[in-house]
Amino acid sequence: MATSFGGSSKDQKGKKPHKNKPTSKKYAKYSVEGTKAKKGKSCPRCGLGIFLAVHKDRLYCGKCHYTEFTKKI
Repeated sequence: MATSFGGSSKDQKGKKPHKNKPTSKKYAKYSVEGTKAKKGKSCPRCGLGIFLAVHKDRLYCGKCHYTEFTKKI
């Protein structure tokens, strides 16, 4: 019988095995037009390099909080 000081009295079973997570597919976010690779629409306030997040009903900049709403049909 194992005695433990403090904590739970359950038997310790050791480390859990490491699970590999699936890799991100960042290449799927880019589109190639001719010789240029384009990611998405950039923020008009922040300039090039800051991209707008695409939501169901809007485009949003996380840096300056610029929002463009898309029209509902």
